[in-house]
Amino acid sequence: MSIPVAIVGASGYTGAELLRLLSAHPTARVTRVFARRSAGARVEDVFPQFRGALSMPIEAFDADAAAGAAEIAFTALPHGDSAEAVAALRERGVVVIDLSADFRLRDAEVYARWYGGEERAPHPAPALLGEAVYGLPERYRDDIAGAGIVAGPGCYPTAAVLAVAPLLEAGLVEPDVVIDAKSGASGAGRSPSQATHLPEAGEGVRPYKIAGGHRHTPEIVQEMGLAAGRAAKVLFTPHLLPMSRGLLACVYARPTPGTAENQAVFEDALAAAYAHEPFVTALSGGACPDTAHVRGSNRAHVSVRYDEASGRVLAMCALDNLVKGASGQAVQCMNLMCGAEETAGLAGAGFFP
Repeated sequence: MSIPVAIVGASGYTGAELLRLLSAHPTARVTRVFARRSAGARVEDVFPQFRGALSMPIEAFDADAAAGAAEIAFTALPHGDSAEAVAALRERGVVVIDLSADFRLRDAEVYARWYGGEERAPHPAPALLGEAVYGLPERYRDDIAGAGIVAGPGCYPTAAVLAVAPLLEAGLVEPDVVIDAKSGASGAGRSPSQATHLPEAGEGVRPYKIAGGHRHTPEIVQEMGLAAGRAAKVLFTPHLLPMSRGLLACVYARPTPGTAENQAVFEDALAAAYAHEPFVTALSGGACPDTAHVRGSNRAHVSVRYDEASGRVLAMCALDNLVKGASGQAVQCMNLMCGAEETAGLAGAGFFP
């Protein structure tokens, strides 16, 4: 079986990671590569790491060309632009895995509030929202398998939800959480900015887009509310770390009244939730997740600790923001959608040191 795929928006970090993973995939075959700012160049010119390994032209996006060459398309375009490309591809029968935020939120009004700018512009393709499935396999595996559109989750929501959703679903903690999360600079994208300039970011750690200012907030609220079965409250504070890749989320919650407040209750719930998951490992024995242990892999390490002194629960998750937090998870979804082994092309361990 050969799966012809196209990548739309291949000049950023997630596009490069898709190319890396798919070029070594046992059944996927990249047939066309599209990118607006790199059109006319070749993959190896934009990403020199592919010299000697992958040589393909990069074209300006054309929906007909993509549909004629691929059964599945990955779209990694800016928010708003991605929805338009997805709509054009779906009209032509192409199955799409979108890495933007355009189809992550189920409510079009919430999308307009967070992504529509000051004028709260409406969603570019609202009719397709009902067709999209949130692309977190550990929670929506069966729905992903038959989807026409998969919305790749954000990196912060992936880590936060993997850390605490099993506890929320089991009714062990209240859906009123504080999230302290830290990510490498690649999470800000490839376009240069002062905040990610090495002299500005290299020797410090800073919070940014605080007090409900980060666009991943409504996505986290949505998914935690679904896990808990009732509305969730989230205080989310992201931080920029002076490293290229990696993400660590610490989620603080209170046990629900009546919960037996001991370490085993929470640790057993996390272990049970991920016992048969190929990419999520629940750590035990006091071990804590470390971004260095998952770098370059599609793996997530989670753990939980109950603190008797404060009466609070700390759930943690470490992952690579470009792999399990973006492109690797997208390939995992592709495997499910095509009936391939879920681990195909993704089974390797991370690189260390």
